[in-house]
Amino acid sequence: MDTDTCAPGAVEPPDGPGPSAARAALLVLADGRFPAGGHAHSGGAEAAVKAGRIRDAATLEAFCRGRLHTTGLTAAGLAAAATAGLDPLDLDDAADARTPSPALRAAARRLGRQLTRAARAAWPSPELDALAAARPRGAHQPVVLGLAARAAGLAPLDAAYAAGYEAVSGPATAAVRLLSLDPFDATAVLAGLAPALDRVAHEAAEAARRAAFEGLDVLPAVSAPLLDIAAEQHAAWPVRLFAS
Repeated sequence: MDTDTCAPGAVEPPDGPGPSAARAALLVLADGRFPAGGHAHSGGAEAAVKAGRIRDAATLEAFCRGRLHTTGLTAAGLAAAATAGLDPLDLDDAADARTPSPALRAAARRLGRQLTRAARAAWPSPELDALAAARPRGAHQPVVLGLAARAAGLAPLDAAYAAGYEAVSGPATAAVRLLSLDPFDATAVLAGLAPALDRVAHEAAEAARRAAFEGLDVLPAVSAPLLDIAAEQHAAWPVRLFAS
């Protein structure tokens, strides 16, 4: 039997990074085990738990839904725009303007710096190299996420999905540790948010498409003042489990 001959009906791998390879890259990028530093951040969940706003699966769902439609949507728009090829330095400035909390700006840049290191190892890219040189302290994480998605051959919509999912998966994972919440319940929360994540990702990708012609002001800039206030309070705690 000739082992070099494909069996009937078998599909040979495509030459180069085709759609299947890109989808696999999306799984890697969105994987919680990707060494981008997100495990050290709760996305505001630690402060919300201490304040009593997250107590169980139901309140976790409400927190994540609110975060998805505010900071999640904003991050998804920035990531999609970076994947679409808009200037990452302009996008980094836009991210600064959309992040009023100094503590959250610092956290976003720390996460961006770590993600840059991981992405440059996984998907070497002159654009990632240039951003790292221009922002040695780290660019905002959603902008880096978008460039990493671009380097991996993903589309703006893919980057929007990754950013939106990260906005809710981080708090859900943190709640398991903070509350000893049943992991099955936390996973059910994420599954229940799937339709909302679909809407947010498509809205963000459409805004990124428009931004290429109309300017960055059309990108989402949804605020979450309570998250900003809680982040500043959390940063002043002498002892905390998560960095943010």
